[in-house]
Amino acid sequence: MNSLKGKVAIVTGASKGIGAAIAKGLAAAGAAVAVNYASDREGGERAAAEIVAKGGKAVAIRADMAKAADVKRLFEETKQALGQPNVLVNNAGTFKFEPLQDVTEAEFHRHFDLNVLGPMLAIQEALNYFPAEGGSIVNISSISSESPVANSSLYSATKGALDTLTLALAKELGARKIRVNTVAPGYTDTEGNQRIGFVGSAEGQALVAATPLGGRFGRPEEIAPAVVFLASDDAAWLTGERINASGGVH
Repeated sequence: MNSLKGKVAIVTGASKGIGAAIAKGLAAAGAAVAVNYASDREGGERAAAEIVAKGGKAVAIRADMAKAADVKRLFEETKQALGQPNVLVNNAGTFKFEPLQDVTEAEFHRHFDLNVLGPMLAIQEALNYFPAEGGSIVNISSISSESPVANSSLYSATKGALDTLTLALAKELGARKIRVNTVAPGYTDTEGNQRIGFVGSAEGQALVAATPLGGRFGRPEEIAPAVVFLASDDAAWLTGERINASGGVH
């Protein structure tokens, strides 16, 4: 499969989970991939090494996506190591589920800085690097933006903002041949969901029981193909679209 041969992709938050699966999926389709991480250097380098071990081209680059200087350096180092980027996957994000009365001002800014400002900074920088032929931007949202669960008001609000950003920028950047789309994962078995105890909990099992495709948690590698498709020329006529990679949950 070489649908992305010749393309250079940046995947943010790719040291583990869905981000790592996306990076590996893009590489398997022929893209050279910059594996971004913020603090998990071991995970980022491991993901890049796995790509290289399978004959792909990848490099791990540390950057805090909520800081403009880091974002700028990420793009600079990607171009130096792999060439001019023309695919950007905004996957880096944070989440914490808690009742509204417990949400602090600091937590609000932490969520919106990484989940919303981060993609905006990355897209701004991408405009300085994407070639005249355009490129593809894929924002990783969540079904929580449309079907939030209890205690997810802050996280769900950031993903709703990201969905709207996708729609607005699809119109704004279309003239530059830059496509902007969204993939919204459903309940997925990731390290993050395991860490907070969601995977394996009674609440988690009750929610995934309603998943039409098998009544189970999704796997990161089941999210990646939707991103690969949107990054490829097979999706050349798609922009402003959202794909729910959720096993049928809406």
